[in-house]
Amino acid sequence: MFGRFFRRKSGHESEAGAQGRFGKAPVLPDNMTLYAIGDVHGRLDLLQQLHQLIEQDAETKQSERKVIVYLGDYVDRGLQSKGVLDCLLSGPPEGFEAVYLKGNHEEAILDFLRDYNFGNTWKYYGGLETLHSYGVTEASTTDTAEAFQAAQKSLAEKIPDEHLKFLRELRVSATFGDYFFVHAGVRPGVPLDRQVEDDMLWIRDEFLRSSFSYGKVIVHGHTPEEAPVVARNRIGIDTGAYMTDMLTCLVLQNDSRAFLHTGSLVPEVINAS
Repeated sequence: MFGRFFRRKSGHESEAGAQGRFGKAPVLPDNMTLYAIGDVHGRLDLLQQLHQLIEQDAETKQSERKVIVYLGDYVDRGLQSKGVLDCLLSGPPEGFEAVYLKGNHEEAILDFLRDYNFGNTWKYYGGLETLHSYGVTEASTTDTAEAFQAAQKSLAEKIPDEHLKFLRELRVSATFGDYFFVHAGVRPGVPLDRQVEDDMLWIRDEFLRSSFSYGKVIVHGHTPEEAPVVARNRIGIDTGAYMTDMLTCLVLQNDSRAFLHTGSLVPEVINAS
């Protein structure tokens, strides 16, 4: 299924020009290189690999300011959610700024800590792996209310305070130059400064199918694809890292665009314009 979208990797970076896909190329502020990272989903190993690729790439560029924007969904599905949060809390690679955005899976942890009944839903879209990463096993083999209540109590005791603070203080969007960064997307027809959090964490079809011009190019994750998706109004970089071993990073500098990926194959960019 995935094979036709990939070729053998000859280097760390897959170049793609912004001009022509967006008409007038969107730009970043001068003297800035920005790296946007897609959904990590508990894959600490891939995040560490991608950080190394980013550091190597940055050495080839001359920028006064280097920024990494993490698009959310750091947890669930993969087996190392706690480790991913520990890594993020240790800060970005030296010399980089970091912007951490909120995904719907970060909201899910907080929802479970507020209401253990949510565990019956969360468990089956990645929550069980997150619980195990914190050493919480009470709901591993049963879906009873008592088990989820016990798991909630155990998680509340075991999750570090700094993890909770991080999850509660995550931003939902960020803007740099002609780009707007968000986890899931935005609602067409609504000004960017009036978007609501629920849409920015959860929206799919209405956003993905729309050709609406937002005044910024929307960079997002949330919806996994076999390769990065590039349209005139959006760039999607969730490449299903937890199941494909490919964590994707969008590299922006001035009016240029490129991609970095973990793994041995480079996906062919999907042109959705």
